[in-house]
Amino acid sequence: MKAWKHFKTITYHKYLVMKGCFKVGLYKQGLLHDMSKYSPSEFIPGVKYFQGNRSPNNAEREDIGYSSAWLHHKGRNRHHYEYWIDYSTKQIAGGFVPVPMPARYVAEMFMDRIAASKVYNGENYTDSSPLEYYSRGVEKAPIAPETKALLEKLLQMLASEGEEAAFAYIKKEVLHGR
Repeated sequence: MKAWKHFKTITYHKYLVMKGCFKVGLYKQGLLHDMSKYSPSEFIPGVKYFQGNRSPNNAEREDIGYSSAWLHHKGRNRHHYEYWIDYSTKQIAGGFVPVPMPARYVAEMFMDRIAASKVYNGENYTDSSPLEYYSRGVEKAPIAPETKALLEKLLQMLASEGEEAAFAYIKKEVLHGR
């Protein structure tokens, strides 16, 4: 039963991201978004830790101290800022440096955050939900300044002006204006 519920959850999430990506012209990304979630490396832990109201990755982290599914996922999906972290050749704290994300992947990340918020908040979702979730973890996030600025601008636009305005801005300015 948990396998079916997890399958439905990730498929609905994927569908919502696809709809958003299609609205801004990211057809290939919309179709291919999160395909790795169906691989055994991600699907099996997803089923084991499925709860329905939050990411199973967090439950796996709480259980074993890390998420094997997340480690697999972030290394294969360019719409996660964690994919865009490299070693630094300079002496910096931690030795890692965030790399600016291409705009099309920032747009997909934005759609991903909307979809996750809709899936996990259900009827309590508002256009402010993705910004509120992002704001709770922003201090820890190693995001390149340019990527962070664009993502925050989009999340704030969504919260204040709604999906239609944010999607139009992405299509006209972010993807075709640069």
